[in-house]
Amino acid sequence: MKIKKAEFVISNTDVRKCPKADMPEYAFVGRSNVGKSSLINMLLERKKLAKTSQSPGKTLLINHFLINKEWYLVDLPGYGYAKVSKSKREEIANIINKYVNNRSNLYCLFVLIDIRHSPQKIDLEFMEWLGQNKVPFTIIFTKADKLKKTKLEDSIENYKTSLLKSWEEIPEYFVSSSTSKAGREEILEYIEKLNK
Repeated sequence: MKIKKAEFVISNTDVRKCPKADMPEYAFVGRSNVGKSSLINMLLERKKLAKTSQSPGKTLLINHFLINKEWYLVDLPGYGYAKVSKSKREEIANIINKYVNNRSNLYCLFVLIDIRHSPQKIDLEFMEWLGQNKVPFTIIFTKADKLKKTKLEDSIENYKTSLLKSWEEIPEYFVSSSTSKAGREEILEYIEKLNK
């Protein structure tokens, strides 16, 4: 898929104010500091479309971008940042939950996971919740360039082992790097295939 046009549409905290649900929508979500904005900018080949925050956990917005006038890319707030208050974390969880459960045009939720870390309870529980709520999701492992090949493979296997404790099969996944652009073509091809 060639990205001919990527335009910012709207930011809000209320799912009821999102654009009309008349086009396929692909949302990106993950813990704060997972490299979400960098990944989105890499996918769309735009340097500053998604804003990278200096203070993780501060973004409370659902950001909609219209791509090629055919589908929406949605940048959701980052979750699980320890340095924000419990009420702020609950507010973020609430925004994500309402968005995920109320967008009839959500074709896929991309759950971003920093491959440098061992499986985190918060990510595993979030994916468990998605499964229980029948939300279609795909994993994107980020920051793959930060690990050597064997360490990267070990880390992915480690994640698969953790997931198989509660899943019958591994959800589809991609390995990416916003620095080397690894995974870009595969993720965009996947979106193109789902759009059809």
